[in-house]
Amino acid sequence: MSFEAAIHAQAIEIDRMSLEMCAAAGSGHPTSAMSIAHIVTVLMFHTMRWSPDYPDYPTSDRLVLSEGHAIPAVYAAAARLGVMFGKDPEKRRKLTIEDLKTLRAASSELDGHPNPMEGFPFFDSATGSLGQGLSVAAGLAEAARLDKIDKRIYCIIGDGEAREGQITEALDYIIDRKIRTVLPIFNCNDYGQADRVSGQQSAETIAARLEAIGFEVKSIDGHNPKEIKAAFDAFLAIDTDRAGKPMALVAKTVKGWGCPSLHGGGWHGKPPTGEQLKRAMAELDEKRVQQTTSLASSDQFTIEPPADYTPTTPREDDIPSLAEFMKRNDMETLLQSGAMASRRAYGIALRALGQVNDRIVVLDADVSNSTFAEMFKKDAACASRFMECKIAEQNMIGVGAGLAAAGKIPFCSTFAKFLTRAYDQIEMAIYSGANLKIVGSHAGITLAADGPSQMALPDVSWFRAFTTMRDHRGNPGCYVLQPADAYAAYALTQVMAEYEGCVYMRTIRPDVEFLYSDDVVFNLGGFEVLNEGRDVALIAAGYMVHEANKAVELLDKAGVSATLIDAYSLPFETEAMLDIIGQNNFNVVTIEDNFGGGLGAAVAEALQESGDAVQLRQLHVRSIPKSARTPDEILAMHGLTAQDIKKAAMDLLGV
Repeated sequence: MSFEAAIHAQAIEIDRMSLEMCAAAGSGHPTSAMSIAHIVTVLMFHTMRWSPDYPDYPTSDRLVLSEGHAIPAVYAAAARLGVMFGKDPEKRRKLTIEDLKTLRAASSELDGHPNPMEGFPFFDSATGSLGQGLSVAAGLAEAARLDKIDKRIYCIIGDGEAREGQITEALDYIIDRKIRTVLPIFNCNDYGQADRVSGQQSAETIAARLEAIGFEVKSIDGHNPKEIKAAFDAFLAIDTDRAGKPMALVAKTVKGWGCPSLHGGGWHGKPPTGEQLKRAMAELDEKRVQQTTSLASSDQFTIEPPADYTPTTPREDDIPSLAEFMKRNDMETLLQSGAMASRRAYGIALRALGQVNDRIVVLDADVSNSTFAEMFKKDAACASRFMECKIAEQNMIGVGAGLAAAGKIPFCSTFAKFLTRAYDQIEMAIYSGANLKIVGSHAGITLAADGPSQMALPDVSWFRAFTTMRDHRGNPGCYVLQPADAYAAYALTQVMAEYEGCVYMRTIRPDVEFLYSDDVVFNLGGFEVLNEGRDVALIAAGYMVHEANKAVELLDKAGVSATLIDAYSLPFETEAMLDIIGQNNFNVVTIEDNFGGGLGAAVAEALQESGDAVQLRQLHVRSIPKSARTPDEILAMHGLTAQDIKKAAMDLLGV
């Protein structure tokens, strides 16, 4: 059998299995899978350098299925090849055709969209929320470049999906960073979910746009084995050590290829069953006769194995204390001033970490001089591990997820407000099990003069939602950190790097006085008691710890003894927190510089679950802010000054 006939035979078999598994599941996207079956066949049976026995081997070529709903094609190919799968790496087994019948079942590792954490390690990231895969592919390529591993990354993108802005962000990033080891493959089958795609996403227009951006574009028939192979061979022939254009592939395909009865609209996410399924199978049989002279079960393809890999021990030495590091780097004057913004301490910590840990990589979105991530970028020992993503936060998070999948520890920083446009990407990274560190600077209303368009206000509430669930490792889906001073920010940045999982840290613009020293130990889930009282507990985080500290003095003068808790971590150690609150007769005031649903809500839930009789007042931002000249002025506008905290406590106590 010729190569072309063999590819057709395998692709038709993949089509058949895609139809059968989706029919068994009662849902799925077989027609989308059928549009990429030939491409997947050439990749997995011929072009990619990988091993079905070790699908996540470090030097293996990777396939990112951004068009995640088309996954039946990959599952079918994996079953034909006997790809190893399973949640426990020690208990993996070969995927069989019989396993395909479990697609989308609660007990199955074969999720409805790619999800490596559920036991299918062929993939690096959860996809299916469209537009995100190419960013992940770029991150995988960045990691390979840092590790000097010769691997190629293939990313299949739907034509309708190509309208997502993140796709353009990723394409620009690939050009900016001169990444030539990623091949974007646009699957142009001309149909989205509800109807045909826009003319702006036609194969011709996509090709023209790619060329205008700076790609070398090859347009092919996505069901022609010879054309597919020639395009992939051209990609493999690229000398990535030399300058040149990245390559992109535009493949014209048919949704439901091989089955005329499934063509056109109306079949997205709708597998045929009964007589419709029988008719589709008959049509595939006819197609097999047309495209192949015979179909032998002994058809073999040669899969080139990945290169050997000798892991090196990552350099992860202890980093010096904040005071010692600043002394070594001629920053003692700043330390002696007695005040520093937490954002600056974050930058110092990045630089210190980067000098001793080769796995640390830093991404920023055109604001590194404000987030202080530039301190990492400007250090000669770290500069090659800094990635400027420009004003494209969604792509930044996706690239970070790809880097994390390749074993790096990515810190992604920008203004906390701008992270809101990447919430979907962060959520998908958490589902992927990504070891992602996210730092939002200029958080809260103390930003003052720039106004609400630059302030992060719902961020604590959104990220806190992930603290209420458990990830695949059994840990909180995400920790939320709010350091109150530079020492806390420096220490917590180190804690983030040591932890395997997603963490979000808020930093602020204003300089604030030091509350701690290098002797204080900070932990995920921890909190600090800054003052012990007996009448009321003030619980604050970040900048508001300082305002609450002033309120403690005002209350003391009024004869009220207040405990002050710096709740720098969400979630916090509930039992320990409740013990301290109990010592204050269950009178509590929470103080935060953001909208509700954050710290106050977390304390309220803990108190409610305890069953104790409690008096709780939540102080947070309750209206849309506007610009103000100073933090003090804007705190007064929103009832969050030390005097306001004192009044809330006095009212609570009835004095």
